[in-house]
Amino acid sequence: MPTLRTLEALEREGLVEADPRLAKAARSMPIAITPELAALIDRTDLAHDPIARQFVPDIRETDIGAEELADPIGDEARSPVKGIVHRYPDRVLLKPMHVCPVYCRFCFRREKVGPGGEALDAAELAAALAYIRAHAEIWEVILTGGDPLMLAPRRLGELIKALDTIPHVAVIRVHSRVPVADPERVTNDLVTALKPRHASLWIGVHCNHARELAPPARLALARLADAGFPLLSQTVLLAGINDDVATLCELMRALVSARVKPYYLHHPDLVRGTGHFRISIKRGQALMKALRGRLSGLAQPTYVLDVPGGHGKVPVGPAYLGDDPGALLVEDAFGRRHRYPD
Repeated sequence: MPTLRTLEALEREGLVEADPRLAKAARSMPIAITPELAALIDRTDLAHDPIARQFVPDIRETDIGAEELADPIGDEARSPVKGIVHRYPDRVLLKPMHVCPVYCRFCFRREKVGPGGEALDAAELAAALAYIRAHAEIWEVILTGGDPLMLAPRRLGELIKALDTIPHVAVIRVHSRVPVADPERVTNDLVTALKPRHASLWIGVHCNHARELAPPARLALARLADAGFPLLSQTVLLAGINDDVATLCELMRALVSARVKPYYLHHPDLVRGTGHFRISIKRGQALMKALRGRLSGLAQPTYVLDVPGGHGKVPVGPAYLGDDPGALLVEDAFGRRHRYPD
């Protein structure tokens, strides 16, 4: 089965029913569901299926809230040259392309991604690399997009090599859905292309539900881990998909067992047409507090909010210190409070 890219294809697979209201939602961003992920969808419970809800268009995407933004994390305001976002002093994003193996309906770059999205041409990529060379404070380059692992291994290898020749770039990080969504792309050629000679390379894997870590995905992750790449996860906290303690515990343990360190649990961004995915920060904090008493430290992500307008990520997890003039009042992992003489 090929990647599903149209409403008609979704109808043929029994993933949506014919509904003219879906056409507007489908036009708001591209559709792509790989065979690997389509095979994991429970057709008997589509309304609650955690895979379908992430990738199948929903008529609620046409409801645009007044607080929602086309560029919710302010990429444009922090982009000195095309393809670069320089938000923090010591690191930049480099976006070589905007194509992904799948398109998440909650994507904070949903206005940019897709087969027709702009990729950097040779001159634009050269200008982006020149910017990085000219700024000695840049210690880390994060390849994102789009999904950089959609590049052909030859092109990916050339990009890694170019970054690796910049003396002050010590770390290259690659953010990708490919190991989970299109694991057959993780070939020996791709692994070889990813290996710099000097810099260290880390891979951030986007995964939102334990069911995504099917045997092919685990094999792809093992291939990357066996090649020596440290693996981190990024998860978005999504209403009706993973916003309960049991689901988050299962996901974080599954990631650690696949040699992926849980890194960020993202509060969903204020993306246009995605209000049905969002929960309150207060609820997110309660979930994080529940995880603290149940999960190994290895499996604890950091709950973060990307401040709208390009102001960066901040941790928004629960607090454990109370106000007491005589001594700190500390809440433990099980909700009990203790005095601590600071």
